[in-house]
Amino acid sequence: MTAYKSISWIAAIAWMAVIFYLSHQPGSASSDLSSGIVAALLDLMDRVAPALDFDVESFHTFVRKNAHFIAYFLLSLLSLNAWRSSGFRGLKQLALGFGMCALFAATDEIHQLFIDGRSGEVRDVLIDSAGAGLGVAVYVIAEKVWSLRKKNTEKSAKNRNNNKNFS
Repeated sequence: MTAYKSISWIAAIAWMAVIFYLSHQPGSASSDLSSGIVAALLDLMDRVAPALDFDVESFHTFVRKNAHFIAYFLLSLLSLNAWRSSGFRGLKQLALGFGMCALFAATDEIHQLFIDGRSGEVRDVLIDSAGAGLGVAVYVIAEKVWSLRKKNTEKSAKNRNNNKNFS
């Protein structure tokens, strides 16, 4: 196993461990963590735009659900990279990466059914999967842009070499 492949898989599995750790916290600890984040964001927003007035509870829910989305967005990028480092390309790589995220999201929500003060919600699996789906889309777009830039760079280098030969 190459170092890059090992690091790719370690990064993906480590991020899954972070997600598992956070979802293993009792409901009170999870609520305290998200409340602290919400309080810091509200303080920042009050400094930037003090005239804003909105429902704090709705904002709290927004932050919690976006945490799901962002966590699985990042997991999809890490898992796609890990699958690529293992030799998978194209549709198979995308299916394995997304599938890994969706399956982990579902099992994580089932796991939360056994944690005090937590619940497993289909809605969260859908939010997690949407984050993973956006990660897949961003990965595909970035790969296409990278490929086009590489082709253009190679084409420019080839043209420069051809022009030198005619001089």
